[in-house]
Amino acid sequence: MSKSFYTSVLNIRTLICVGTGFASGLPLYILIQLIPAWLRDSGVSLSDIGLFALIQMPYTWKFLWAPLIDRFAFPMGLRRGWMFIFQLSLLFSVALLGWFNPVLQTSSIAILALLVAFFSASQDIVLDAYRREILPDEELGLGNSVHVQAYRLSSLIPGSLSLILADRMSWESVFLVTSGFMLFGIIMTLLIFEPVRGEKIKHSGIRDMILAPLEELLLRKGIGGLFLVVVFIVLYKLGDNMATALSTPFYIDLGFTKTEIGLVAKNAALWPAIFGGLFGGLLMIKLGINRALWIFGVVQLVSILGFAALAYYTPSLWLLAIVVGFEYLGVGLGTAAFTAFIARETSRAFAATQFALFTAMASVPRTVASASTGFIVDTIGWYQFFLLCTLFATPGMLLLIWVAPWNDKQS
Repeated sequence: MSKSFYTSVLNIRTLICVGTGFASGLPLYILIQLIPAWLRDSGVSLSDIGLFALIQMPYTWKFLWAPLIDRFAFPMGLRRGWMFIFQLSLLFSVALLGWFNPVLQTSSIAILALLVAFFSASQDIVLDAYRREILPDEELGLGNSVHVQAYRLSSLIPGSLSLILADRMSWESVFLVTSGFMLFGIIMTLLIFEPVRGEKIKHSGIRDMILAPLEELLLRKGIGGLFLVVVFIVLYKLGDNMATALSTPFYIDLGFTKTEIGLVAKNAALWPAIFGGLFGGLLMIKLGINRALWIFGVVQLVSILGFAALAYYTPSLWLLAIVVGFEYLGVGLGTAAFTAFIARETSRAFAATQFALFTAMASVPRTVASASTGFIVDTIGWYQFFLLCTLFATPGMLLLIWVAPWNDKQS
């Protein structure tokens, strides 16, 4: 290995990417893993829990207020100042959640959870911008990969540790302990440096912020081509997102204890997803993005049927571990190819804006479509629900014929 390789890997920037990933992922996993488990454990209906997916809307619309965050600086700096404010807000708002009664104050919890989502999505804007500014072009791939894996690892706190603690202490204490892990992000913000900018960031009008990137997309892809890309981005992971939206309440309904879920299900989800993401990235070097979308998409689709089997047969811990492990292997593989596809469809000249718009579209299934999952399960049951999720995963695969043909050699 050359010296330049080691200096690209073993440096402070890589360590910072670990911190940004952890700080970014923790609040999201509190929203999508810990809060649903808390609500279900307290007796809230699946229909109401499913509606809580709507609190994730700030992740979809964050590009609307990003220019404000990019314009106004604080004494700590343009990036560090905003980081500190949003991380401090997350620390207190997450701790406050546990003081509400889930059955009697569901609406108040939803409002506070929406605030948590807003602070989290806003923090993501700053962390993404900071990471882009400190990473040289040759380290973008490595840095973002480290960020994503640290992002996934952060799920161990709300998805595993917090659930185990919930069997031993009150939910008020659980949320207080969980919120305390935001201190790692705050400490990172206090220790890191503000990026050195060669020139002042320019703040153009609405045209340059929104219309110019859209015009470039239309010129490059055409109306028909852009329409297919957008529909594909929305549909490719639709079935997968729906199948995992209520995973923790599903495990609880099967009769598993919170400790079993924390020790078995959450770990069986995390490590295969991380392995799938890293292994998928290596495979794409040989396969190319198009073929990876096909192969990984099939794995992603078939793995949903494992949940149907778990709902149909008498559940056991070993079956839970196998099904969840295979499902999240598919999640990791599919996400690796899907993220690479979005990056490829982005123009270098308008990478930030177009990437934000594409990722916002990709979050639609996780927010809007997943909100209906509770009603669907209450109507048809878990087994039929997972069969339906498999059906919903099919249109995205069919669109590959046009957006990513198998024999197209582009990488």
